[in-house]
Amino acid sequence: MINHEYTAVVVIPARYGSTRFPGKVLALLKGKPIIQWVYDAAKSSRLAQDVIVATDDERIFRSIVEIGGKAVMTDPRHASGTDRIAEVARSLKSDIIINVQGDEPLIKGDMIDHTIELLKDPRAFISTLARRIESPEELINPNVVKVVFDSEGFALYFSRSVIPYHRDKWKDLNSLFIEDGMEVYKHIGIYGYRRDSLLMLSSLPQSRLEKIEKLEQLRALENGLKIKVGLTPYNTIGIDTPEDLKMAEELIAR
Repeated sequence: MINHEYTAVVVIPARYGSTRFPGKVLALLKGKPIIQWVYDAAKSSRLAQDVIVATDDERIFRSIVEIGGKAVMTDPRHASGTDRIAEVARSLKSDIIINVQGDEPLIKGDMIDHTIELLKDPRAFISTLARRIESPEELINPNVVKVVFDSEGFALYFSRSVIPYHRDKWKDLNSLFIEDGMEVYKHIGIYGYRRDSLLMLSSLPQSRLEKIEKLEQLRALENGLKIKVGLTPYNTIGIDTPEDLKMAEELIAR
């Protein structure tokens, strides 16, 4: 259980390779590389004592070191961001590790603090955030991961598909819409781990549903690790394509 003496470190996994958008974390957003947006936001957290970028690429490493930040080189063979931050976590003594995606430039320090606070619940192995979906475009976008959770905020499932399906509202998958009071939530790509939970998770083999949906958090659920979900008012966008970069610029402008 968290007490006033806990220590928390943000680790930002950032690889250069990307199928749809190679080198995306170094792409410029309003004149600054995406990875620097993420790093600066993480530094604004009140509850995290340190921020480290974990990368497999010298260019990303240099972009952080040149602004006075902390970065470490990690094994380029890692299959996932979870494995990358676990490599870093093994050398840390922190109680809590926060995984902030390197392609989420609109993340906020308050969101990191919220993720840390959720781990006050001793039943939570992992914590994360979600936000109510407000547009049908997000509903049908498989890159916008949806989450459903129980009455105490523990995740039941994550999917690239629409969950839950509002049967009385929607006739079929071609008639999706959002109205006031309709609860469908998008998962925000930030995770808080107790250090031991992270190391245990990274030691487990990929799970059946994880392989199907290509969502690492399903490995935790399939192995009985409880994920606490907090609701946030903040919107973010993961940069997966050049089009996402344009969308992020529009959100910042607003």
